[in-house]
Amino acid sequence: MFGRNLNPVAAYAEVGIGAKVKSATPHQLILLLFEGAASAITVAKLHIERGEVAQKGKLISQAIDIITNGLKASLNLEAGGKLAEQLAALYDYMARRLLSANLENNIAALDEVSKLLDEIHSAWIEITPKNGQP
Repeated sequence: MFGRNLNPVAAYAEVGIGAKVKSATPHQLILLLFEGAASAITVAKLHIERGEVAQKGKLISQAIDIITNGLKASLNLEAGGKLAEQLAALYDYMARRLLSANLENNIAALDEVSKLLDEIHSAWIEITPKNGQP
């Protein structure tokens, strides 16, 4: 009607995500990054199966961006010490595997990265602050 063909479901989801981000604590933002990367990888696998190259590439690129410019960039290498360094190396590895998965339509590589993300995501859930305590 106004020159844009919006998908109402997508528009609603975008508003919902924006609201979550605005009200999220730093810890919750990290959890949202994990969820976003995992979601992008899951949908990318569907696009590989359907032979939809452009959509697959867009979603894998999105997952790489979330991992490198979200999760990795949020690490404090000074305060985090060896653990932060190891996570940074793991995020670099995941980005390389995703790039390989994109070039080779490699679902096994996507599954590997999904599993790694899930393990770290689970650890973040376990350390979620209770009752607003840091």
